[in-house]
Amino acid sequence: MLTMQNISKTFNPGTLNEKTALRDVSLHLDPGDFVTIIGANGAGKSTLFNAIAGSFLPDTGSIVLDGKDVTFQPEYKRAKSIGRLFQDPMRGTAPAMTIEENLALAAGGGGWLSHVSRAEKENFRDLLAMLGMGLEDRMRQPVGLLSGGQRQALTLLMATVVPPKLLLLDEHTAALDPGTAEKVLALTESIVREGKLTCLMITHNMSSALALGNRTLMMDAGRILLDLKGEERRGLGVDDLLRLFKENVGKALDNDRMLLTK
Repeated sequence: MLTMQNISKTFNPGTLNEKTALRDVSLHLDPGDFVTIIGANGAGKSTLFNAIAGSFLPDTGSIVLDGKDVTFQPEYKRAKSIGRLFQDPMRGTAPAMTIEENLALAAGGGGWLSHVSRAEKENFRDLLAMLGMGLEDRMRQPVGLLSGGQRQALTLLMATVVPPKLLLLDEHTAALDPGTAEKVLALTESIVREGKLTCLMITHNMSSALALGNRTLMMDAGRILLDLKGEERRGLGVDDLLRLFKENVGKALDNDRMLLTK
């Protein structure tokens, strides 16, 4: 499904601001893999997503998505195959458009409800009802009136109403209050499982990283430090992750955000 081979990226080379963000990263995902990614700030997690999405060209390496080499394909073309959610709930929706217009846009109707069949509109209602937020009764209200949690849940529906080949979740619950974050995370797990989607999810919560999906990556200094799956992953706890990090890096993890939410 996704194969990254020897991807490296250095920003501002030859200047005082030179930063090597990815170091010879190789990664393979099978169809249906749900992979969680953890790591401190600056570890390269979001840069990895940007490389996959086509936000920049890598310095070295290749990226193959669903059998097609997309290494030099522009971001807007890859977006047809990749769904992505960001930490900021405001980034994934058009606030001046209604809820149903946003869903029509995501479904390929260009935001024009006249291009969407009655059956599709009913499907929108059913999807919104699944959220348990009452949005199915507010379909003609502007999205700008919704709370951050409601907008993020809607964005998740928009990213998956036409199932993507790959779903990228970049700390998509981090800006939400704990109760709403838990609800959106449960919805995420349900949508990924039932749709049999291939998914990469960045999280700062180490417990969630081990509880969700079938595989966990830990990144540090632009490289994949740990790739845990199967029997090796099963039964691991947060303390085990911290121990493995120290064994591989030579020092203890000192990221307050990760440690406070472990």
